[in-house]
This record gives sequence, structure tokens and C-alpha cells, in this order.
Amino acid sequence: MPDIIQLLPDHVANQIAAGEVVQRPSSVVKELLENAIDAGADNIKLIIKEAGKTLIQVIDNGIGMSQTDARLSFERHATSKIKKAEDLFNLHTKGFRGEALASIAAIAHVDLKTKQEGKELGTLIKIEGSTVVAQENTTTPKGTSVAVKNLFYNIPARRNFLKSNSIETRHIVNEFQRVTLAHPNISFSFYHNDSEIYNLISSNLRQRIVAIFGKKTNEKLVPINEKTEIVEITGFVAKPEFSKKKRGEQFFFVNDRFIKNAYLNHAVSSAFDGLISNNFYPTYFLYLKVPAKSIDINIHPTKTEIKFDDEKTLYAILRSTIKHSLGQYNVTPVLDFNRNSSFDTPYQYKSKKVDTPKVTVNPDFNPFKTGEQKSVKSPFKKETKEKWESLYTGLTIENIEVESETVNSSLFSETKSNSKTYQIHNKYLVSSIKSGIVYINQNLAHQRILYEEFLENITVKEAMSQQLLFPLEISFNKSDIHLIKEIKEDLESIGFLFDKILDDTIVVKGIPVNITESQITIIIEQLLEDIKNDVPETSFSQLDIMAKSLAKSLAIKTGTKLDLKEQEELVNKLFLCKQPDLSPFGKTTFVTINLDEIDKKFNN
Repeated sequence: MPDIIQLLPDHVANQIAAGEVVQRPSSVVKELLENAIDAGADNIKLIIKEAGKTLIQVIDNGIGMSQTDARLSFERHATSKIKKAEDLFNLHTKGFRGEALASIAAIAHVDLKTKQEGKELGTLIKIEGSTVVAQENTTTPKGTSVAVKNLFYNIPARRNFLKSNSIETRHIVNEFQRVTLAHPNISFSFYHNDSEIYNLISSNLRQRIVAIFGKKTNEKLVPINEKTEIVEITGFVAKPEFSKKKRGEQFFFVNDRFIKNAYLNHAVSSAFDGLISNNFYPTYFLYLKVPAKSIDINIHPTKTEIKFDDEKTLYAILRSTIKHSLGQYNVTPVLDFNRNSSFDTPYQYKSKKVDTPKVTVNPDFNPFKTGEQKSVKSPFKKETKEKWESLYTGLTIENIEVESETVNSSLFSETKSNSKTYQIHNKYLVSSIKSGIVYINQNLAHQRILYEEFLENITVKEAMSQQLLFPLEISFNKSDIHLIKEIKEDLESIGFLFDKILDDTIVVKGIPVNITESQITIIIEQLLEDIKNDVPETSFSQLDIMAKSLAKSLAIKTGTKLDLKEQEELVNKLFLCKQPDLSPFGKTTFVTINLDEIDKKFNN
């Protein structure tokens, strides 16, 4: 039998390795930005076109590379960061495996320009699919420029698996935010299709957060600062009232490296117990400094997951630090059950001197004397009749009304009605039909009703708007503002009216008729999140996502009590829908049980 194991050709091995490092355009952005930081740059520019599918370029003013280093940087496992295995546990840089540029070059066209300080000429290298097609001297500024073009051009299957431009751009923005938040001392700029998304100057951490997420963020932040022998924790958490229904703005950094850690995230969430509602998540930007030898970074290809020596201790320190900071800044309520606020000194009397009370005594008072006593009138004592019996003069037994102890039956039973609709556990509606009984999920049914109404308003008829008495300002980060501008016409088609859209704020002057003012912020945030994650390429599908998102946000929630009129209206509207049996997300809205099935239950 012939041998069946063989070595893979280098170009195939490189493409397979690239699959671990480069999953999508945002993976390339992350690797190139981290390389620029490791090169000591203090000014970095990111340029992308067509969500990175056409071009990803990172330009920095770092130390640059020599001609030999530039050529060697595209070889697999070529690195300046580690020389022996022990170095893996004492890392102070971003990249260290020496596989990023080699992996990127295997699946794209790469142009590298680099020059060291003091050199007259730099180096230009052009690579296509791991093959060097050109290498020459060139004039270029100090630093490095890496342009990655036509990503996955030689692996069509991988390119076909990429999502829409909106989703891929969102992933790039996420990576850009993570890197820039980890290094507020470095200036960053970001351009997409020749449009400036971010221009971040060198600043402190608070200023960097505000520059990325909007000026209104500043008032939301509570500083965190704790230093122990095990860990140093700095950063910010947002006040509980600014918690969100999505986990978007949650950032953990360990030694200036963004990480994901469900265990530490739970520590933060537990510190907010009792302060935020269920299904809401706290916003935080937390920076942990730990000894490099106490963590293992080399457990995941993307290096976003790391292993700690003592996670339990970190959990306890992190949780108590956040609780302490929330209390220190009077964010958490103070409960003292031994204190009676009625004993507090009124503000206007705090600085007044206390007067000695005057006591007056009647020397002629005799408690055993039956006659009328002449005593000093007290301002605190009400005069009464001499004989208590006089209080009941003229009162007969017929005048006394005794309160009935009969229990009102309405406490225990529903109001009698001829309606055939009933509500169970404030969740389901039950109605009788000719063949048996129908059970309706009120939340899912209302989603279907609202979805079809919104879809009709968007595509067929003009939506009705209600003008706000006072225009409402809502703050968003720049990437969200960019998305709002893209879908502005669609939002107006469902009833939203905008006074103006600024760099980090929108001013809403009109809203759809079935939305209240208090719901606007939550609904728009939910809508943006759904569009970022789900929107396909076609414009109609984007409108469909908007209708679904609004229906989900505004539908009657489980636990809401409905009166008989509301129950009947919901049932009638549901069965007037074009597809009443399914919610907009494909869930069953109602189930029927026929009489035969009910009869079988009693004939067993």
C-alpha cells in the first residue's frame, strides 16, 4: 500500500495558517495596528475601502525597518519579540508569534513601504499570495505603511463567507476602538471610503473615552482606582442609570491588551446587583495591570483570551473595588435602619443657639381635689369637657355604623362578562372557538400586529408623526451617527423627524404616533444594534429589520395585565394579519386544542 501522508506545499500551509489569524478584514486591522504600536509610533492612520475588502492601509511614524528586516518580516514565525520559550511568559508587546504579516501576505496583495530614521531611502516590497513580485528602494517618510488589497482574492470561498459591508465595517470599528482605548497617549485617525470616522488626538483615558463615545459620556463616568500587590485596577464604570440593554460598551484591558473574560465580567455585574434592572448591562472601561509572569497570553490565536494564575482573588478585588467606588461617589443608596430622618436638625436651625426651656409650675394644684382646678394653660394641651359622658349625649345605638367585615368578592374573582376571552398569568390569552380553545401568546401576537403595521407604513403609506413639544437631544458615538445618517430616510419613512444630526448628537423633533418620548433612546439604540448585526445587502431587507426591531421593542410585554377590551382588540387584530400564526421572528403566536383532545384527557 503506498504512503498516504505527505507534506503540504508552503503556499497551502500559509493559507491554512492564515485562516487562524485572518478571519475577516477586522483581523487584519487588529494585527497591523498592533504592529504600528510595537514600532513605537505616536501617530497612526487607518484607511479602509469597501469595509476592508478592497483596501486596508495602516500608516505609522514608528522606527521603521531595514531592508533585510522588511523582507524577513513576511516569513512565518519571524519575530523580534521572543528568543526562547520562557519569553512567552514575560511579554510586554502586542504581537510576538511572527505570523501576522506572513498570513496576510498569503491571501492578499500587500504593499509595504518602510524607512528608518536617518536613512535617505526606504524599502518597497510588493507581495501577491506569499510571492514577492517586487523589492526596490523608494522615497517614503520615516515609519511604515502597509497596504493590504483584495483580501481573500485567491480563496473565493472565504470571501463569499464575509458578511455585508455594514457588518464588516462594524467589526473594524470595534477593533479600532479597542486598540485606541488601550493607548490614549497615541494619536489615531480612521478613514472609510475617504470619509473621516475618527480623529483622536493624544489625551488621557477619560478624554479618549469621551472622544469615541460622545461628549455626554463624561457625566456618566465613575472613576475606579485600586492598587494591591496582585493587581492595579484603573478606569471607569458608568453610573447605574446609564446601563444598556446590550453589552456593547464593556471593555477589559490587561497590561494594555483587550481581553474577553466571562468570569471577570460577572464580577463587575455582581457589583451592580440591586442597582440596575434585569436584562440591562453595566458599561465599563477597566484596566488591569498584573505581573507579566502571572498570565498566559498564548492560549488563543487572536490573543483576546488569557489565563490568570489566581482568578478568584482577582474576582474578589475587582468586585469590591467597584462597589467601593460606587459608594464613594454616592451612586449606591445608603441604608441605615437604625437612623430616623425625622430626628435630623432642620437646615435653618443648624447654626442657631439652643434656648433653655422655661418650666412653669402651679403651686396650688392638688390632684386629689375633686373640684375644678385652675391650672396654667399649656399650649400643648387641648381643653376637654369636664365629664367624658357628655361626649355621647344624644347618641343612640341606631346612629352607630359598624364597618362590615364581608370580604369583597372582586378581590378573588374576575369581573363577570359575556366575553369569550380570558387572560392567564398576564402572559396568555384564552379564547373559545368552534372546534375547541385557542391559546395566544400576547407578546408574540402583538409583535406580529405591529410588524405588519410598520411594514405597511414604510412601504405603502406615509407614516404619521407626532411633534415633540421640546426637541430631544440624544448622544451617540461617531460610528453610530454615521449609521444613522445612512438610514435617515428609512427612519423618516416610519415617523421619525430630525431637526439636525451633529458629529455626536442627534436632535429628534418628531416620533411615530405609537411611541412615547421616554422610549425613543432605547428604541433607536436597539434599532442600531439590530441593523449592525443583521442587515443584509438589500434595502428592502433593511426596512424589514427596522420593522422587526420596532415591533419587538414596542410589543406588549409578558406580565402586562390587559382589560377585556384590550384582550378582544388584540385577538381581532391578530387574525386580521396576513400571517397570524408566526411572529416576525418565526415563533408560534398561538396554539389550538380541539375538543377531541380535551375529551381524551377525561376519558383516560
